[in-house]
Amino acid sequence: MSKKEKINILIVDDEEDFLKSISKSLEVRDFNVIAVNRGEKAITAARENLIDIALVDLKMPGMNGEETLLALKKENQWMEVVILTGHGTIESALSCKEGGAYSFLQKPCELDILLETLVKAYKTRLMNRKKVDAEKIKEILNIEASPWEILRRLKEIDSE
Repeated sequence: MSKKEKINILIVDDEEDFLKSISKSLEVRDFNVIAVNRGEKAITAARENLIDIALVDLKMPGMNGEETLLALKKENQWMEVVILTGHGTIESALSCKEGGAYSFLQKPCELDILLETLVKAYKTRLMNRKKVDAEKIKEILNIEASPWEILRRLKEIDSE
């Protein structure tokens, strides 16, 4: 799969071991991963790269996850942001949703649930940005194919 067909994901987490682990897990599943350990670095990375989805830790030194979310959404309204945290509360989840987060997941999160959330976030981004007919995406998502084939087809639509 070429780099153009892959979903570009920005991962922001100050836990280096988690950052390396989740990056590898997503790279082997055909995501193009950009990983940074601070919110400030996430803003720079998003300015320098086309990012489809950001996976952002809520609690980080310096710019926290909610501030990072707001800055990313301000600069790129089509980017979907998924908050992943081990320190979340109902209040922080609601605040992040109000700030434009697509979803809020608790750590540890099963990889299958994370992948499903990322695919749904990408679908939402695609529908919003391209104003693609929902039926066309529904048709693609309902075919009997691997998740990676579905992602490839969604990425083709996104590059049209």
